[in-house]
Amino acid sequence: MSMHVVSALAVTYPEVMPKLWNKTIEAHRRAVYDATLDSTAALVTQQGLASVTMSQIAEETGIGRATLYKYFSNVEAILVAWHERHVTSHLEHLAEVRDQAGDAGERLEAVLEAYALISHERHDTELAALVHRGEHITRAQQQLSALIRGLLNEGIATGHIRNDVAPDELASYCLHALTAASRLPSKAAVRRLVAVTLAGLHAPGDRRRSDTRRGR
Repeated sequence: MSMHVVSALAVTYPEVMPKLWNKTIEAHRRAVYDATLDSTAALVTQQGLASVTMSQIAEETGIGRATLYKYFSNVEAILVAWHERHVTSHLEHLAEVRDQAGDAGERLEAVLEAYALISHERHDTELAALVHRGEHITRAQQQLSALIRGLLNEGIATGHIRNDVAPDELASYCLHALTAASRLPSKAAVRRLVAVTLAGLHAPGDRRRSDTRRGR
């Protein structure tokens, strides 16, 4: 091969990949990653956790087994990643709810109701037992507690949230109380639970009451 051809090849194929190409590769990887999570969750729902194999996941996703193993080591790792994505979306939703509400009291009520409704939709299953553990759960709980604590501090500052109990303790009270929403029969019952929880947060003598629509 002549030096002219070698030079031409060097010009045509630079050593550094263009940014657009890198972005395209990253987008493809993200698409494969998300499709794998979705396919695995669907298979587990249909067949049960013990019946799902990596080969089935690869086939359902439309990729080869070798490609799948580049992303995940086993089915459990995929399910943990799926749940981490699920939890992240819930936290993002709660942050949006907070930012869209009005004053401090309205923000606290809106976030507690949204969290309770999320808990209401959760069911104790074999899959839940597997994924509700690990570092991502600890991080999510810390972020959730910090979000609630921030809203409580705002309420304390405005005088309608009690200040005789530490915000950390009040946040723990809220989260533990609203976990019971998972066992309630209806959304109306969930909203009544939120109203009762909010009542326990009011400062002594504060006349402000939750405007949660009971029985809705």
